[in-house]
Order: sequence, then structure tokens, then C-alpha cells
Amino acid sequence: MKNYWLALVIAAMPLMAMAAEPGEGIDKPLLITGKHSLFQRVLAVPGARLATQPGAKGSEPVTPFTAFYVYARRTQGGTAWLQVGTDMHGNRAGWLPAASAIEWNSGLTAVFRDPAGHDRVLLFKDSDSLRKLVQQHDLNAYDTLYQGAAQGQLPAGSPVVAIQPPGYIDIQDDFYLVPIQRYEDVYVGSQQARLLKVSSVPLSSESPEPVKAVKTAKADNRPQDYKAGLVFVIDSTLSMEPYIKRTREAVKKIYDTLGGADLLGHVNFGLIAFRDNLAASHQPAHDYLVRTYVDLQQGRDAAGFLSRVNSLQAALFSNNDFIEDSYAGVKEAIEAMDWKGYAARYIVLVTDAGPRDANDPLSTTGLGSESLRRLAQDKGIAIFVLHLLTPAKMADHDADAGAYRKLADFPGIGSLYYGVPTGDVAEFGTVVDALASQIAEQVRLTEGGKAAPVTTPTAAATGSDARLAELQSKVTKLGYALRMRYLQKAEGGKVPDVFDAWVLDRDFRDPERSTLDVRVLLTRDQLSDLHDVLKQVLARAEEGLLSPQNFLNELKSLAATLTRTPEQLGATTATTAGEGQSLADLGFMREYIEGLPYTGEVMGLSLEDWQSWPTRQQVAFLNRLEEKVNYYRALHDHTDLWVSLDGGPVGGDSVFPVPLEMLP
Repeated sequence: MKNYWLALVIAAMPLMAMAAEPGEGIDKPLLITGKHSLFQRVLAVPGARLATQPGAKGSEPVTPFTAFYVYARRTQGGTAWLQVGTDMHGNRAGWLPAASAIEWNSGLTAVFRDPAGHDRVLLFKDSDSLRKLVQQHDLNAYDTLYQGAAQGQLPAGSPVVAIQPPGYIDIQDDFYLVPIQRYEDVYVGSQQARLLKVSSVPLSSESPEPVKAVKTAKADNRPQDYKAGLVFVIDSTLSMEPYIKRTREAVKKIYDTLGGADLLGHVNFGLIAFRDNLAASHQPAHDYLVRTYVDLQQGRDAAGFLSRVNSLQAALFSNNDFIEDSYAGVKEAIEAMDWKGYAARYIVLVTDAGPRDANDPLSTTGLGSESLRRLAQDKGIAIFVLHLLTPAKMADHDADAGAYRKLADFPGIGSLYYGVPTGDVAEFGTVVDALASQIAEQVRLTEGGKAAPVTTPTAAATGSDARLAELQSKVTKLGYALRMRYLQKAEGGKVPDVFDAWVLDRDFRDPERSTLDVRVLLTRDQLSDLHDVLKQVLARAEEGLLSPQNFLNELKSLAATLTRTPEQLGATTATTAGEGQSLADLGFMREYIEGLPYTGEVMGLSLEDWQSWPTRQQVAFLNRLEEKVNYYRALHDHTDLWVSLDGGPVGGDSVFPVPLEMLP
């Protein structure tokens, strides 16, 4: 089982225990105070065991983070107990000590962002001290607290109880939740922010231990064999022959360099070729849409790479238009390559054509730049785009460049996009050489135990040199961040077991920067339900079976269910449960939405807003929903991304924290 280190629960409102008898004869769970339709829910912590009655010894182990409804609360021998059930229909599972559960009134969870380039998050023991610091925006006091926490030297009485561990905690490798019991709206300067009350519970331990600041690992404790995987995704239509040849030359140079440094096998190359949807090309020479010529294992040395890539030839005929299904090539690289074991993962898209976007009827992926980028990010892959701005396709360059810039955006780094003016082969070759050699150099530095950033090459202030220098600067930052993630995986220290704390969701020094990403924890079955229900809602809207108001109600019902009770996904919309059964029709919408600290795109959308939009804006909104449906299917099929909390094989109960912006 993976090393899952932290659990924090986000709940929209503070939960207050309802005054109730033990629960015998009660058919429904306890309501949240002040609510008429929302029930009290908890998550079981690691090591929890169900008992047959309060005070009895627990005998049945519970899968960590199992969501329960609370049917009764009782105190026995000075210990608080909860009677819990797995659904809201009276099916009770047994009794849990209250200390073995954390409140879970919302499916929202937060993920700590990579602290590279900014401060780690401080965790405070109470809201008063954090609120005072924020309101005064006292940077000197903050610096004192931060340095003490970062150095593991918190004095007695310090308002700070812990600090986010250094380095990036990849939620795919080290699964954790971030739940909130309460939140407060505040301003940091002129920027709106939130104070969040969180509870921490690491999955790997059952006994409380004192809070410890995490210290930086020594270089000799680091993992071995830092490896980088770089996959070229190349347009192989007629116009691309010179660039295919130049890419071969660049890769051969890097293999020679790696061999000289005894680093063969530490940087592996792959190559995928794409053309266009065969239905669009109308050319017999376009005999494939996507083809893998070299996988990462085959590309561990020059002989394996070059012997296979030499068979790649550009098509004999040109396309009828200036669009290729480049996203199909990128998706193939994300899904078909075996990225396991590579600490640094890169895709380099090389094309002179625009992409077939999600709403293009000839798109084979149904994905746009944002959802494809998100799918790559889910797997820890950075995407570079080398866009050849050839004169023949000049009219489309601005729109195409905008899509590719979004595809190549990497959080905290910026867009890894490079436009090659006039498609100049020499400039293209210079960029490919620089990119591949920088990645190889970063591997060499990491294997040599050097943690300092690579020096960015100096370039002229204007022209292609300046643009190349800007790209190299981003590659430097990206490589440094990836190396730090790798080196810090062996850090010492221990995340505290159980404690409450308050955090600020914005960077104290730079309030425009968020320190957390908001997600919704879904099971694989729930994501499948979401895919099916949203697809039905869109189909009925297209068929004219839903009025604009009912269409919005359906979407809001779906979004509200996701953030409150995702197990009810298939029974909360009129589309699936019959007219008059959606949350909106039942009058529950306001209860489900109010009090949530974070909401998705449709929550605040009104009928007036929708009707005031021009047709183009409405169509763009619908296209985004269609794209999300395709993202759900792709995510569902990536079994390597799902976490089985019981340590078993991936199944319907396996979980994944889906980004809030990718939900309706």
C-alpha cells in the first residue's frame, strides 16, 4: 500500500451535534444543525474499528476514509461514540469512537500546491492569531514565525503548530485529503482570501505523536537513479520532413553527450507520429492517425531509438486544410507510454498545423487544450509545444498559438510554448538542441548530488535569442522544481497525527497566488455516474426537452450533489429520476449550495445571465461541458491514477480528487 501521509477534511460549515437519543427507531441520520435536508457525515480515520455498541471493543476494521452518515451520538464512560451507517436509508454499520472519525459535511478537499518559488503554508493553532496577522499584514512578524517553523525551532507559545512539508507532495504517490471544519472570509491587502480550519490525520499511523517540523533531507539520503523521459510527438505530414530529420540529429547529439557522461538510460526518448483523422485527410498516404515509433524503454540508447525512428517518413501528400489532430498524438503519449519510474516527464509537440479542438466534429479525442493539459498534469507530465509558424498557414497562427499556449501551461512556471517564425529549420534545430541538452544537464546535476538551480544562458534582449532565453529560463525553473521534488522524497521528519489548525488559502507575501487547489473526492463509480448523467442532461437539452431554466437547474443539482453527497449522483436530477425530483425542484438547492467555501462554474449562473449571453458564449459553455464529459471518460480509464484505500486492486470504490474546475 502506498505511503499516505495526511488527511484534512473540508466541510462547508461547522458541525454542531444534534440533541438526540441513541438512535434506536430513527430511520434517518441526524441533520446538520439548522438544515432540513443535509445529514451529518464523517470519515473514518486509519485504524478505526466498528463496535457493536458504545463502549465495546472494536472488532471490525474499517477501510480508511470510508464515508459514514451519523445516526446517533452517545457518551459512554466519558468517551463520545457515533452510530454510523453507509447510507441515509437506515442501514447502520455499528459504533465508532468519535476520536476515530473526522467531520465530512462536504466532498470538497484541498491539495497543497508545490511550494517551489514561494513560501510553504503555515498551520496556526487558532483563528485569532492568524486573523490578526492577516489583518495587520505584518511581514516582519510573519518572517519571524516562518523562519522558526522552517528551521524546526518553534518557541513555546508560538501560534504556529506546523508547516507544510518542503517539496511537492504528489497526491498520486502520497494520497492525502484536506478537509475543513470551518472557514472565514478575510482580505489580505486588497485580495479576498479565506481562513480554513483543518484537521490532520496521517494514514500511516494510529498513535498520536508530537508535532514536528520537517527538516530538509541530506543529499546522501536521496533516492537513486533520477530518470527523465522525453517523448516527441511529431506531425508527420508532407511539410514536416525537414523537422523530422532535424529532430533525429538533435536526439543523436544528446545520446553522444549522455554516453560520454555515463548517463545512458537516465534520459530516455520516445517518438510518436500523428497525421489527421483519416476521414478528414482523403489521402491514401495518410494510413494512420497516430503511431508509436519508439517507446521510452526502446529509447534508452541511441541504437534503439535511431533504428526505429529512421523508418519515420513524412506523408507523400499534403492535407487539404491547415488543421491536424495533434491532440490525438499528445493523448497517445500521455496514455500509451509507460511513465513509471521517471521523476521528470516531458512531451514535446512539434507541428506546423492547428489542433482539432474538442468541438471539432473530426476530433478523435473530444478534448480541448485545458482538459488535455489537466490529464497530463494528473500524471505529472509537462508539455512543450514547438509551433512552426510557416507562411502557408499564417492566417491561422494567432488562434492556433492561443490553444497551444494553454496546452503548454505548467502551474507556477508559465507556458512552455515556442513559436518558430516562418518555420525556420535552423532556429527550430537550435531550440530542440537547447531543450534536450538542458534536460540532460539537469539529470547530470541531480545524479551528481547538486541541488542548485542551473544557470540560465545569457541572451540578447530582442529577437529569437531573447525568446529562446525566456524558454530556457522556464525549463530551468521547471527542471529545478522537478529535481527538488525528487530529492526531497527522502526527507526526514514526521507529519503530526491528529490536531486542529488554521491555514490561509493565499500566499501571505503574494496574495494573488493561491496556496491550495480545490478538488472533489470521487470514487471511480461516482465519476462514471457523473459522466453518464451529464451526458444525458446535455442530450436532453440538445433535443429541446429541457427549458433553459430546467437545464440550469439540472446542472446546479448535479454540481450541488457532487460537493455534498456524490453517492446520490444518479438520483438527484430530473433527467435520471423523473420530472420533479431534482434538488432544485425539491427546494433543496439553496441548502446544498449555501455555506460552501468554494463553488464551481455553474453554481452562480442564473437564467438572466444565461439569456443575456450571446449565442457564441452559450455554445462555448456547452462545448466546455462536452469536453468535461470526455475528460471524465479518459480519467476513468487511467487506472494508474486511482487510489485503492484498502490496498487492493483498482475498482469502483477507488478514489481520485477531481479538480473543481473540471466539474460542472
